[in-house]
Amino acid sequence: MGRFRFDTATTIDGFIADEQNSLAWLFAVPGSDDAERDIATPDSTVDVMGSTTYRWMLDEMDLVAHPEKWTEFFGTKPVFVFTSRDDLPVPDGADVRFVRGPVPDNLPAIRELAGDGDVWVIGGGDLAGQFLDAGALDELAVSIAPVTLGAGAPLFPRRLESDRLHLVEAFPVGQFVRAVYEVRPA
Repeated sequence: MGRFRFDTATTIDGFIADEQNSLAWLFAVPGSDDAERDIATPDSTVDVMGSTTYRWMLDEMDLVAHPEKWTEFFGTKPVFVFTSRDDLPVPDGADVRFVRGPVPDNLPAIRELAGDGDVWVIGGGDLAGQFLDAGALDELAVSIAPVTLGAGAPLFPRRLESDRLHLVEAFPVGQFVRAVYEVRPA
């Protein structure tokens, strides 16, 4: 079985999106494009995200009108989108699987499709927390940007003590600090 990895960018004060669920703050950091290239996108077999992240990506990158951009980012791998919405479009050719209900109910299908490959939990923080609650989060990797927002979507809206997090590596990448933690069982 592969690993479940929550790999994301955050502000110094611990937010992954602003109050309008935008990531514009991230792309405004000088050198963020270079940092994105230097921080490898997780090599995953399956990706998972919430509907807010999915909707933001569709809108921000105009993915329905330009489905080739979806392929540049996700390739042909399946992407599970946790949602209660019925109105979400899918870019042509994208393997998007809308799922409803709690993470534990959907884990068997995700694990089966991932096989021995890794699963990248893209966002958001509450969804990653639900994977933690289900005992299915193995790694927390954050790229910390030199930005504070004061409010917004929190990085990880769960209490997670230091006895559960083991620092694997930390290093600078341009203006960012990259920290990778192994998540240990409770």
